[in-house]
Amino acid sequence: MSESTQLERSDSTSRARFDDRIDTETRISNLESARIIGRGFSYIATAPRLFTVKLVLTLLAIVPVLYLQWLAKILVDQVILQKPFDATDVVMPPHVQPFIDMVYGYSPFEILVALTIFSVFLLLVFGSRTYVWQDWAQGEDSATQSENAMNQGGSESASFLGFIDTMIHIRLSQRLTNHIRTRLYRRMAHLPMTTLDDHRIGDAIYRVMYDAPMLPSVCYTLTLTPLAMIVQSVISIYFLYYSYGAISPELVWAAVLLIPLGLCVTVPFSKLTRRVQQDSRAAGTATTNAIEESMGSIAAVQSLGGMAREKDRIDDQSKESFRRYRHIKIIDIVIRFTTYILIVLVAFAVSVSITDSIIIGELSPGDWTILFGIWFALAGTSMELGVFWIGLQGNVAALRRVFFFIDAPTEDVGRATVTKAPQSIKLEDASFNYPDGRNAFQNIDLELHQGELIAIVGPTGAGKTTLAYAIAGYIKPTYGKVRYDDIDLADANVESVRDFVTYVFQEHMLLSESIRSNLLLVRPDATEEDMHLALGRAGATEIIAMLPNGLDTVLGRSGDNLSVGQKQRLCIARGLIRDTPVLILDEPTAALDPSTEEALVASLQTASENKLVVVIAHRLSTIRKADRIVFIDQGTVNDIGSHEELMQKEGSYFEFVRLQTGS
Repeated sequence: MSESTQLERSDSTSRARFDDRIDTETRISNLESARIIGRGFSYIATAPRLFTVKLVLTLLAIVPVLYLQWLAKILVDQVILQKPFDATDVVMPPHVQPFIDMVYGYSPFEILVALTIFSVFLLLVFGSRTYVWQDWAQGEDSATQSENAMNQGGSESASFLGFIDTMIHIRLSQRLTNHIRTRLYRRMAHLPMTTLDDHRIGDAIYRVMYDAPMLPSVCYTLTLTPLAMIVQSVISIYFLYYSYGAISPELVWAAVLLIPLGLCVTVPFSKLTRRVQQDSRAAGTATTNAIEESMGSIAAVQSLGGMAREKDRIDDQSKESFRRYRHIKIIDIVIRFTTYILIVLVAFAVSVSITDSIIIGELSPGDWTILFGIWFALAGTSMELGVFWIGLQGNVAALRRVFFFIDAPTEDVGRATVTKAPQSIKLEDASFNYPDGRNAFQNIDLELHQGELIAIVGPTGAGKTTLAYAIAGYIKPTYGKVRYDDIDLADANVESVRDFVTYVFQEHMLLSESIRSNLLLVRPDATEEDMHLALGRAGATEIIAMLPNGLDTVLGRSGDNLSVGQKQRLCIARGLIRDTPVLILDEPTAALDPSTEEALVASLQTASENKLVVVIAHRLSTIRKADRIVFIDQGTVNDIGSHEELMQKEGSYFEFVRLQTGS
């Protein structure tokens, strides 16, 4: 599937169901699932030492399996029933034989003491195969399950070894999750502007917070889980064959057949599991989107009397999310129940065979503990292998959502690096079309130079902002080129371009932190003097003077405790303090009073002496001070020149001014 196809907009049906707008092709085949699994497995390379330690500790946890059932046999036969070691034809495995040689000839009590000492040793070192899992309180939905997966820790051992194993597990889970989270965030932050416009914030949050943490589970499920199960199963089957192969070969064959039994039951459910997992996560994303959008526009919602409707909308989305997760649990219950029934049926036949052998004297009561201990361990392994495969499908659904955006085309794929401030920016026959086919601007030839104050002017919807985006490198022309000196931005590394360009958006984007933090965001080495100078040029000095904590005043959400004009001036000050060779401002004077506007325009004129300043504006008082005016209408540049030149020309700009002034 091509990248353009992957990034197409969703149809109305998909949007109504799950709120998806970009990632709409969610169904994958078993082959695609296998590729995603293999790719997730490759992330182990990001923490090789931790994973190696975890692998060794996992294998060491198998050690108690080598002894426990055999020690139980000795306890029953030699301690309780007081039979000699050679009472049956059962051959003891080689690793147990040294212990038998040591206690051979001991009294039952002395054998009991030896068994106790050896068991205590296993308990202190391994925890006697006691399974330890660090799990947190969790809800029954995909989001909270994923949150726990990020910090989960587990061990097949207890005691000292189990403590170390659990801590290594937690550290490894966090390391892998942090790596994939930060990589995913970086990729999403560098998506093209047209993609970001269609991408819901709630969806981005869900993928970073709740899909990415499933990566460690894939790494464990592909390596540690099956490895531990297979090694333990092979050892157990070998013991059965070594000690009981000549006496009850049917038990050995029954044990061998148990291993594929779990997979035979669960594999047919793979496709269904992936689908319901994807739907559950998509529904969870829709809930996150609804909450984010509602809280982000809470003032409008309340002022327009929309609270009841928003409550109902979020309630519906939340219920749908939980309903989708119930589908996951239903499949899990069906699979476990089916596997359990099959194992019980096989267990019944095996128990009859073992009991008959004990009755006729081929086996001793102690052999019962070994055979049933090993056989039920294999039965549990068979069930867990089946469940592990199904669980892996859920992880695949999450990782598919992560890899979708990691693989999505971003803005930082260029090879050329802009290393110096551009002396000129050229648009050569540049045109831009939105993904839905709408044309923003077409066939524009324009050259801008350092030392100029340029005003981009035109009616609403003319393409001014999109043109400014192209100048800043936020979008790349569908046709034609944008050059920084001799570098085509289509071939340039976007981050290197951004080092020389500052864009002050029309929307006032302030962090919910202090004013100082907002200024230091763009220039961490700025001094107090630098801050006050930028604030003065933006006409924001009086704002600082009236606030109780000055620069250290903490702003509300997006600066909502300030007026529109105050927020605008602070945003302009933040743009000015960055001091880049190219400065672009979108409607910087829209919310300013005349005196503040005049001071700001004077500051921009001063700034343009050693940089290129581009202003998108409607106010004539701002426009006429520009060195050159670029008048654009319906995506086409109609006039270029100074205010006086264009007024004498009596073209499109002249008509625009005449309508504004009413003359």
